[in-house]
Amino acid sequence: MSYLEWAEAQVAELELLTSMFPSQEELELTDQLALAELRSYMESPTDCAPASSRPQFLIKQKFDSAGTEGMEIILSCAYPSEYPSVLPDITVRSSGLSRAQQAQLQADLKKYLMENCQGEVCVLAAVDWVKDSLQSLLAATALKTVTPATSSLVAQEVFSRLWIYSHHIYNKSKRKNILEWSKELGLSGFSMPGKPGIVCVEGPQPACEEFWSRVKVLTWKKIMIRHREDITLQGEDGKAAPSMDSLRKFSTFEEAMFDPHGSRGNHMDLGQLYHFLNEKGCCEVFQMYFGIEGR
Repeated sequence: MSYLEWAEAQVAELELLTSMFPSQEELELTDQLALAELRSYMESPTDCAPASSRPQFLIKQKFDSAGTEGMEIILSCAYPSEYPSVLPDITVRSSGLSRAQQAQLQADLKKYLMENCQGEVCVLAAVDWVKDSLQSLLAATALKTVTPATSSLVAQEVFSRLWIYSHHIYNKSKRKNILEWSKELGLSGFSMPGKPGIVCVEGPQPACEEFWSRVKVLTWKKIMIRHREDITLQGEDGKAAPSMDSLRKFSTFEEAMFDPHGSRGNHMDLGQLYHFLNEKGCCEVFQMYFGIEGR
């Protein structure tokens, strides 16, 4: 890539992040001058690198799901001049995490970026990864602190539904693993192979976390949790707590195909996918995946 292409990619990603996190409480540009210099360079490019200042910004995310209520995570980001050909500098901070937990999260994030994001803009992917991994980290920590006598109760305390996005799912072995692991762990949902690939699993939170821990370490071009739902099973106003099965939107786990087409038969009919999700009462995730409203 040229210096101009690097500058264009950085500005485009910053504009996308600004549109997704419009308030200063979510996104804070700590070096406005660097962004202005990049825009100026794009208007009058040269064969030399743009000004030496680096775009720097903070992304602040608050969590309200079970186990993370009120917790704020801050991602401190800086672009090297050659980004995205080289990885960005991203540091994760949170007063709600211990020093050991922050170090673990930071090390795992660096590994994820090196394995999945070389040569691509990746800050938004990093934000999604941190959201998912924070939940997994806290769940793993909680499970380590409970005694064997109470661990069976913990597994029933939170119902989770994970909506996983992959750049593509073609490999027959991966597709078989997804089906077998979901059955082994007692999860319901579906997987849609092709490009893009979509997987939804739902059930006890520890089982969902175990499924994700197995899937994410397989070789993927890109995979992330696009959205997750966590519901604490507790009664309100004297009423009994809802059962795990009553919260499920899918009765079993299946591989779903929606009129495969294209030269390789690897693209699905998104209209049929939308109607499938609508029938299950979860059509709102369609826009989360594709950025458009289904019909």
